[in-house]
Amino acid sequence: MNPSAEDIVRAAARWIDRGVRVDTSAFAQDLGISRSTLFRRVGNREDLLGDALYYLSERTLTAAARTWEREEGDVVRNAAGELRCLAIMREYRSVLAASAGFRRFLDDEPVLAIRLLTDPHGRVQPRVIAAHVELLRRDVDAGGFEPSVGLDSLCYAIVRLGEAFLYSDVLASRTPDLDAASTLLGALVEGRVPSKTL
Repeated sequence: MNPSAEDIVRAAARWIDRGVRVDTSAFAQDLGISRSTLFRRVGNREDLLGDALYYLSERTLTAAARTWEREEGDVVRNAAGELRCLAIMREYRSVLAASAGFRRFLDDEPVLAIRLLTDPHGRVQPRVIAAHVELLRRDVDAGGFEPSVGLDSLCYAIVRLGEAFLYSDVLASRTPDLDAASTLLGALVEGRVPSKTL
């Protein structure tokens, strides 16, 4: 077996998803390669984990977009008036929050996890922001909404706010409130807070 860098990252993502700690010695042995080969192909443990976490993030965002397309087709808003990008982001956060393996990684290695996930120069956050830019650009191009700030700035704010809620148990000892996150992100994107039915 001679796994490529992409194969190695996907395998690490599967370990995280299953809630297994990615110990480089055991991981390399499982792949049938040496630790030095592992390092040459994907870098150190933090590089590998960063790429694996982004792979999981990208896969989750893509699956959320497919869910929208399957249920709603190519419309920019659903029957309830929810913007496509907001619905996809809501589903994305919901799936990540419910992932037992991802939550175990956050619980077992909280300092490392937060550093990898929120580093503005790391392997996760810049790519997550770029993916959100593309997601919102589709809705802007389709006439779904017109942002009052540039997409780069808007998506930076979206991702940072999403992180604050998604990882709130680790960052601030608060229970994650994904409904509040969706409401606030909707206000950020559309410039208005939806009224709540009492």
